[in-house]
Amino acid sequence: MKKYLILLCLGLFLTLTASAQKFALVDMEYIMSNIPAYERANEQLNQTSKKWQAEVEAMDNEAKTLYKNYQNEAMFLSEEQKKEREEAIVNKEKEASELRKKYFGPEGELYKKRVSLIQPIQDEIYNAVKSIAQSKGFQLVMDRASSDDIIFASPAIDISNEVLAKLGYSN
Repeated sequence: MKKYLILLCLGLFLTLTASAQKFALVDMEYIMSNIPAYERANEQLNQTSKKWQAEVEAMDNEAKTLYKNYQNEAMFLSEEQKKEREEAIVNKEKEASELRKKYFGPEGELYKKRVSLIQPIQDEIYNAVKSIAQSKGFQLVMDRASSDDIIFASPAIDISNEVLAKLGYSN
């Protein structure tokens, strides 16, 4: 009898604890797609990326052209000329690789530009979510856009539109 009473009390305690927690969802993709500054930043990043990609491809093409010319003329070149041409090709390929790394590497210019343009917007969103969560007593706010684990969630707990309103973008 004591065991059942203890189990009943434990079950009741766990139920009350679980029901006391409040959760909310946001859809970051939806929020960001409704912020014009984010769209402008993305467009600017795309244009910069295309420009830099064209520079890298131009340098790659120069290396390929040097190599094709070398192949066509190799039989007419002295050993010293071959060596010079080979070094020029290797240097051009290395230059293209370094430029690619400079622009698109993990700490490259595109990453730095993305951080400088997108981070302030993300910080604003974070602060708005935090403010709403604190004022409404949410213990957890999850991003439904980045979570594949959410199969179903009631639209009543989605605070995405509230976040947009707090940021000054009503939908």
